[in-house]
Amino acid sequence: MNSILSVENLTLKYGRHEVLSNISFTAEVGDYIGIVGPNGSGKTTLLKAILGLHPFSEGKIRFNNGSKDGRFAGYLPQKAVASDRIFPATVREIVSIGLLARKKDPKFISKGDYIKIDAILDKLEISDLKRKKMGNLSGGQQQRVLLARALVSSPELLILDEPASALDPKIREDFYGILKDLNEKEGVTILLVSHDMASIGQYTKKMLYLDRRLVFFGSYEEFCKSPDMTVYFGHLSQHQFCWRHLDD
Repeated sequence: MNSILSVENLTLKYGRHEVLSNISFTAEVGDYIGIVGPNGSGKTTLLKAILGLHPFSEGKIRFNNGSKDGRFAGYLPQKAVASDRIFPATVREIVSIGLLARKKDPKFISKGDYIKIDAILDKLEISDLKRKKMGNLSGGQQQRVLLARALVSSPELLILDEPASALDPKIREDFYGILKDLNEKEGVTILLVSHDMASIGQYTKKMLYLDRRLVFFGSYEEFCKSPDMTVYFGHLSQHQFCWRHLDD
């Protein structure tokens, strides 16, 4: 497989405070990586560095398309739009931002762009919402709209920060099902931050566990069979995380 992203000896700081130390990993084309760890472990900061939104004091971030930052990546942030019913933008306008951000001046939406926008709305089964105001939508609907915004430019890499934390279980399962299809059927590489290590193991292919340093990176099978991880987490906790090995 070919790598799409390589992080080498990355160290990140806020002022003098070191948030992440000497992080190295490679994401291959078609990977679906769950990034997990306790609160304050540096998960969101790592994503911001990959996207070029946070400077790093040491290390390298390399993309296989030759870009110096994450401009070829789609991004779904942690916080959805506030449920402000007078928020004026429609769903179609929100999704169009995903195309405008990549255009050079003058920036405008063409007829061809509207075809792309309507196609992604149809794929995510929210075409009926395109003229509705974003602030009038439910949390699950808003997340689909923001996912459409991230996908409308056909990114090679999709980066999501706790995308389903505010969704109820049924909507969360549907949302993860969409991501799984994008990964398996369309080959989109996904980096997904989550606090729920056991649940995302049902969907992602690899785990990257952070606790201000890289504790583990590899497949769930490797994690579940690792003596080092048994020592780190304890046998009971490791067993609970290993949903694929409940009979081991």
